[in-house]
Amino acid sequence: MGDLYIGLMSGTSLDGVDAVLVDFAGKRLQVLGHRSAPFSDELKSELLALNTSGADELHRAALAGNAVSRIYASLVQQLLSDLQLNASRISALGAHGQTVRHRPQEFDGTGYTLQLQNPALLAELTGIRVVADFRSRDVAAGGQGAPLVPAFHHGVFREPDQTVLVLNIGGISNISVLPAQGPVIGFDCGPGNALMDYWCQQHTGAPYDAQGRWAAQGTVHPALLEIFLKEPFLQKAPPKSTGRDLFNVAWLNSKLQHFAELRPADVQATLTELTAQACANTVKQYGGGATLMAVCGGGALNNHLMHRLKDLLAPLPVEPTDVLGLPVMQVEACAFAWLARQTILGQAGNLPNVTGAQGARVLGAIYPA
Repeated sequence: MGDLYIGLMSGTSLDGVDAVLVDFAGKRLQVLGHRSAPFSDELKSELLALNTSGADELHRAALAGNAVSRIYASLVQQLLSDLQLNASRISALGAHGQTVRHRPQEFDGTGYTLQLQNPALLAELTGIRVVADFRSRDVAAGGQGAPLVPAFHHGVFREPDQTVLVLNIGGISNISVLPAQGPVIGFDCGPGNALMDYWCQQHTGAPYDAQGRWAAQGTVHPALLEIFLKEPFLQKAPPKSTGRDLFNVAWLNSKLQHFAELRPADVQATLTELTAQACANTVKQYGGGATLMAVCGGGALNNHLMHRLKDLLAPLPVEPTDVLGLPVMQVEACAFAWLARQTILGQAGNLPNVTGAQGARVLGAIYPA
């Protein structure tokens, strides 16, 4: 074991952190360890609140970034303990941070993307070199700064004789089209779990709709679904990316204002169908000739959502990324281990064709151990 990296990912679903320890020494990466930890209710609420402007937000954001980094550090220590490894064996940590604002190309033409964490604190707590702030360089180069995972998907999932699709359904959904020949296509499709999770929390108290059972009890409301699907982002041509800046509580409430009579379960069913149709429409438009769609992220554990994707895309096989060798909850964390390695090696981590950046760029900032 001589090419070890740790990837740390906390996504827009706000369900917590996934950490993986990856060995890149062989022909195919090998995940040696995986740990996860939920955010406390208090931290989750604060991170969600920081998605919009509020009182004393610079102070609150700094403290939230410290808290995220402490959770990261705890998971790193657990991984090292599990594998009885010394921190000195790890080449670097790739730490994504928690996205609270994502507004590329807006306001002044450049815009910004903001992921809360404290990489210097993480380096201090772990004694390991940290690579962080992956998205900003792509934004500075005129790109969206997202999605970054298609470059990783291309590196590990591409097949030489067929087109493979990789669909990540986190808080937001994004797709990678990996053709046997030609450039990779990748962009955000629209909402993933974020709206479904919010509605479920509000009406059942559960943080998410486990296996989609609640949605399956409801009935899709065609008129509401039509309003959802008219969202201009869904028709926009790539490159494109989005987040809770658009698909948030205010967006949902604005669409529901004339549907107060709907049962909450029917709204949940319609939100699930929105995610399914936004993803399926993307595949139909951009995924022609594909022989497999592999799904990762928390959405891959939503049985009802997966059944709807299979129905909408039949006869295209729709399977979890486990069939390609990576469990669904490890893919994104592995991507940030891979991106950290790209940074350390001085190699590009973005795909300009995906993000719209002016060219390939080495991403991230390095905080020495």
